[in-house]
Amino acid sequence: MVRLLGPQDRFLSTIEKQYPRVSVHVRGNEITLTGSEADTEAVRRLIEELQLMIRNGQYFGEADVTTSARMLGIDSTQSPSELLGQAILTSRGKSIRPKTLGQKEYVDAIDENTIVFGIGPAGTGKTYLAMAKAVQALQRKEVERIILTRPAVEAGERLGFLPGTLTDKIDPYLRPLYDALNEMMDPELVPKLLAAGTIEVAPLAYMRGRTLNSSFVVLDEAQNTTPEQMKMFLTRLGFGSRMVVTGDITQVDLPAGASGLRLVTRVLDNIDDIHFSRLTSADVVRHSLVGRIVDAYTEYDAQKQAQRYESEQAREFANRAERRNGGHTGRPLKRRSS
Repeated sequence: MVRLLGPQDRFLSTIEKQYPRVSVHVRGNEITLTGSEADTEAVRRLIEELQLMIRNGQYFGEADVTTSARMLGIDSTQSPSELLGQAILTSRGKSIRPKTLGQKEYVDAIDENTIVFGIGPAGTGKTYLAMAKAVQALQRKEVERIILTRPAVEAGERLGFLPGTLTDKIDPYLRPLYDALNEMMDPELVPKLLAAGTIEVAPLAYMRGRTLNSSFVVLDEAQNTTPEQMKMFLTRLGFGSRMVVTGDITQVDLPAGASGLRLVTRVLDNIDDIHFSRLTSADVVRHSLVGRIVDAYTEYDAQKQAQRYESEQAREFANRAERRNGGHTGRPLKRRSS
């Protein structure tokens, strides 16, 4: 009961927030639910799933309670304890597993396809889960090496001339990938694998002219690739390799704004063995505010796009009217003096 309710009854508070029309009373080892039949049945199913997680030795937090409630709200026949209980990796007592239905479908797609595109907003676990699958494939000897890459593009800032060697200059761009690696593997083992070439972390420019065989390749921040870079990267695919491309098409930092990730969704959409996983704010596993921030920006962008469309339509209507009038704008023509 202590694990079910959480520290200081936080899980209980989360359940009550998810189902405000149900009163939950706890006395000893008994839980009493008061409310409509449909609402109390939903809470009962959620509590049963949380009990299954506890019996299976799974550790969960407030985000997992919210995710489980959302999954059951979409389909009451689903089993969050089963879907969220399949760990990809276990490192230093921490299990890495999908935490939403969208993440579970994304992980399954990586298992079933040669090239997978993970497209979604910040905090949806696109890169983290892809790297976990890469480490898992290496540990299972399904591949011989892991290659992690991302374009070296500033996020709207000009960093100027950085001091040090070329490696020192590009290291800040690749630091998030190193950090994730150290979380998933023994930190003492990572430098040895890097030195041996079993794991390679490099900027996208280093991929040109190579053929990547027996590798698990992850391209991060793919929204900052140009169409030419994206084509170059995808054609590096060799035998026995898999690729995962991750990015957020709403955060393009390229000066011209022409993103290779945007284009590839149209070019490769109907090719077998290539899968596009589109994650949403419902799959955000960071602070709950992140999901609301993503939704707010999405709504703002939709409004701006609608205004832009209306402006273009009005301009096109004015142009058609001018053409019908023979190019006259309605102003009287000045008569030339003889």
